[in-house]
Amino acid sequence: MLNQVLVAFDDAPDVVARVQEDGTCWLGGTVWRGRGAVRISFSNWSTTDDDVRATAAAILRAAAAT
Repeated sequence: MLNQVLVAFDDAPDVVARVQEDGTCWLGGTVWRGRGAVRISFSNWSTTDDDVRATAAAILRAAAAT
Protein backbone atom coordinates (compact mmCIF):
# COMPACT_ATOMS: atom_id res chain seq x y z
CA MET A 1 0.00 0.00 0.00
CA LEU A 2 1.28 3.46 -0.90
CA ASN A 3 0.80 6.24 1.60
CA GLN A 4 2.63 8.95 -0.33
CA VAL A 5 1.99 9.68 -3.99
CA LEU A 6 3.32 12.27 -6.42
CA VAL A 7 1.11 13.14 -9.39
CA ALA A 8 2.33 15.41 -12.19
CA PHE A 9 0.00 18.03 -13.66
CA ASP A 10 0.82 20.74 -16.18
CA ASP A 11 -1.16 23.15 -14.00
CA ALA A 12 -0.27 21.72 -10.59
CA PRO A 13 -0.43 25.05 -8.69
CA ASP A 14 -3.99 25.59 -9.92
CA VAL A 15 -5.01 22.03 -9.02
CA VAL A 16 -3.55 22.42 -5.52
CA ALA A 17 -5.33 25.75 -5.01
CA ARG A 18 -8.69 24.38 -6.15
CA VAL A 19 -8.49 21.31 -3.92
CA GLN A 20 -7.49 23.41 -0.92
CA GLU A 21 -10.35 25.85 -1.62
CA ASP A 22 -12.73 22.89 -1.90
CA GLY A 23 -11.77 21.87 1.65
CA THR A 24 -11.94 18.13 1.01
CA CYS A 25 -8.29 17.68 1.98
CA TRP A 26 -4.98 19.47 2.14
CA LEU A 27 -2.23 18.64 -0.29
CA GLY A 28 0.92 20.34 -1.40
CA GLY A 29 2.53 21.28 -4.65
CA THR A 30 6.10 20.67 -5.73
CA VAL A 31 8.29 20.49 -8.81
CA TRP A 32 9.69 17.12 -9.87
CA ARG A 33 12.13 16.86 -12.76
CA GLY A 34 11.10 20.33 -13.88
CA ARG A 35 7.37 19.56 -13.93
CA GLY A 36 4.68 20.74 -11.54
CA ALA A 37 3.27 18.02 -9.33
CA VAL A 38 0.90 17.41 -6.44
CA ARG A 39 2.08 15.63 -3.27
CA ILE A 40 -0.57 13.46 -1.67
CA SER A 41 0.05 11.76 1.67
CA PHE A 42 -2.27 9.33 3.44
CA SER A 43 -0.54 8.83 6.74
CA ASN A 44 -3.25 9.03 9.38
CA TRP A 45 -4.56 5.82 10.90
CA SER A 46 -8.10 7.22 10.80
CA THR A 47 -8.14 7.76 7.00
CA THR A 48 -10.93 5.66 5.49
CA ASP A 49 -11.55 4.32 2.02
CA ASP A 50 -14.30 6.95 1.67
CA ASP A 51 -11.75 9.67 2.51
CA VAL A 52 -9.47 8.37 -0.24
CA ARG A 53 -12.33 8.29 -2.76
CA ALA A 54 -13.41 11.84 -1.81
CA THR A 55 -9.82 13.07 -2.17
CA ALA A 56 -9.41 11.44 -5.57
CA ALA A 57 -12.71 12.94 -6.73
CA ALA A 58 -11.69 16.41 -5.54
CA ILE A 59 -8.36 16.18 -7.38
CA LEU A 60 -10.04 14.98 -10.58
CA ARG A 61 -12.62 17.82 -10.37
CA ALA A 62 -9.84 20.36 -9.85
CA ALA A 63 -7.81 19.00 -12.76
CA ALA A 64 -10.86 18.99 -15.05
CA ALA A 65 -11.60 22.63 -14.23
CA THR A 66 -8.45 23.86 -15.97
